[in-house]
Amino acid sequence: MTDTTAHGPASRGKDPADDEYEPKIGELVEDPATRRVGRVMGAVGPYMQLRPVEGGREWDADPTKVRPVPVGDALSAAVATANARSTGML
Repeated sequence: MTDTTAHGPASRGKDPADDEYEPKIGELVEDPATRRVGRVMGAVGPYMQLRPVEGGREWDADPTKVRPVPVGDALSAAVATANARSTGML
């Protein structure tokens, strides 16, 4: 008898979760090397340029290491930035 469940030998093809993550310009990502969240601004050579959510100077990140920011965290960062601007903190 052949196992045809989602975890059996019949499904040992390519797993979509194995695909490399490729962030798009404008997307929020986490850079594990710096433990910072930034917005993808572009790429130069082997690096991806990220800018802090609240604005500021870009930094280079390894595009193979960045991770997507969960939607809830991205919204929290956007609200925090908007609040800081409205109170003159930025």
